[in-house]
Amino acid sequence: MKAPSRHGWQYEEGAMRKEQILLLGLIIPLMSACSSGAPQSPAMPEKQSGIKLGSFIGLSGDIVAYGDYQQKGISLAVKEINDNNYLGKTSKIDMVIVDTGATPDGAKASATKLISSEQVVGLIGPTLSSQAFASDPVAQQNKVPIIAVSNTVPGITEMGNYVFRCSLPESTVIAGTIKVAASQLAVKKVALLWGKDDDYTIAGYKAFADAVDKNGLQVVAYETFLRGDTDFKAQLGRIVALNPDAILVSALAKEAAPIIVQARKLGFSGLIIGGNGFNSTDVIKQAGADAEGVMAGTAWNINSTNPRSLEFISSFQKAYGIKPDQFAAQAYTGAWLFAYAIRSVGAPTTQAIRDSLAAISNFTTPLGSFSFTADREPVHSCVVQIVRNGKFVLYNP
Repeated sequence: MKAPSRHGWQYEEGAMRKEQILLLGLIIPLMSACSSGAPQSPAMPEKQSGIKLGSFIGLSGDIVAYGDYQQKGISLAVKEINDNNYLGKTSKIDMVIVDTGATPDGAKASATKLISSEQVVGLIGPTLSSQAFASDPVAQQNKVPIIAVSNTVPGITEMGNYVFRCSLPESTVIAGTIKVAASQLAVKKVALLWGKDDDYTIAGYKAFADAVDKNGLQVVAYETFLRGDTDFKAQLGRIVALNPDAILVSALAKEAAPIIVQARKLGFSGLIIGGNGFNSTDVIKQAGADAEGVMAGTAWNINSTNPRSLEFISSFQKAYGIKPDQFAAQAYTGAWLFAYAIRSVGAPTTQAIRDSLAAISNFTTPLGSFSFTADREPVHSCVVQIVRNGKFVLYNP
């Protein structure tokens, strides 16, 4: 394999040589170190027909802040794969991208359409975990492999052996974040605030509660809200009156920003810690100066020194004129995982692609050295980030 160019990876004919990469050191000691190095490239199949994949993500409604970056990440990966003839000179990936909106029904309908009408051999999506529980059984029933690129709640891969995810579970990331807050930032008293009507936000609350218990922290308040709420002053007023060291928030981006702003306006100067829903540049933009000091665990940070991540960032900025976020990086990785799996098989049947995905180990991605467990869960490093001067940076004690 040649060194990465500004336009993505370039590949020589035949097998790729192994190359070692320097992985970003773990800031939170919650995962074992991943072994470095790119895997041996599989031999190219002699003949392949056109290969159609489908992406169904939230490009409208209150989750567009995530879906827009996911679409960009997927489209960039497909362009690199096709431009570099990664699947051979006569084979291209045809990626059909559809908008699910923000509802479970929209995701189920989109998955059904992509499988039955477009006859895709693989799926990427949907954006929300609540949508996944409606759509992924459709993929499993039709034996079409699907990669979740932003679904972090428990139970995703348990829906069947065709269901994979490259997004780290919320429990893994939150556990490390709370450990850092307790051990390095002297957090002892916390308040919990979460959305009580969404699978993701409920799972985030449970992960926070479990991490709080394991770290011996005192909970002074439990407060909830509904998705779509805009006024959180009553809940936050009760919380602020109890003077916690930190407010732990499980919310999607649309609710996260006003929660941050309203907490600061009520005089709260302590730490605000979010789940994966906070990992959007849109949250920082909407919250403005009030976002300063907000903390969240993440599967990827733009300051990663991983060479593949640096290449991805450069290509993304050149293509779109903006910097990528975690959701773009995960979606981009999902498309490349499919490409690698397809390259590994002689005929791209859904069964063969599923089996090839399951065998991926130590594949070089922007997220780091990536592997799937036997349960089709992701294995790679993660970090804690904090907002400084209007952007997320790696937290360093």
